[in-house]
Amino acid sequence: MRKIILFTAIISFLFVSITSVKAQKNADDRIKKVLYFNPEVEPDIDEIKEPTNNAFFDAVSDNFSGRRNKMLRAEVQVAFDSVDKKTIMDYCSNNDADFAIVSKVRYFKVGIGKYVFSNQVVVSMKLFGADGSFVTETDYDTYRKNMRLLGSTVNSVKIGTEGAIRDMIKKLRKLKPAETEL
Repeated sequence: MRKIILFTAIISFLFVSITSVKAQKNADDRIKKVLYFNPEVEPDIDEIKEPTNNAFFDAVSDNFSGRRNKMLRAEVQVAFDSVDKKTIMDYCSNNDADFAIVSKVRYFKVGIGKYVFSNQVVVSMKLFGADGSFVTETDYDTYRKNMRLLGSTVNSVKIGTEGAIRDMIKKLRKLKPAETEL
């Protein structure tokens, strides 16, 4: 009788441990890897590209710190208006990414006449699947959406990036709630 109870306890323990390992593996499978390219900056001035990239990726990393997704960064700039499907597929397969985001930051000045109050931005993003297929697109205008007149350019880029990511997540939830959620 003792052998039967001991055998049953060992089998039960093995079954519970295997089930918990499967649950951990399923949680890891749900983690999506998103590849971000350097944003295209308009106007094309070399002095503002590096600060724009730093502010953009600071906002992206802050946004992804609370989520279970992983952010990957590609130090390559892809043209926003003419995205090549093959390029997206190659970068996603080489970086083991589930999605790729191509973005654009367009600056404009807000002011009256020769008095400039602040530089505002429009952050546009396009989301592509790992197979190069277009999923969705969004843009966020810091002046129209936030109605903020004063502030630094770095804060405008951060606010625009966070707003564009929020809008993209909302659109993804409307499209396919289970498959493409970031």
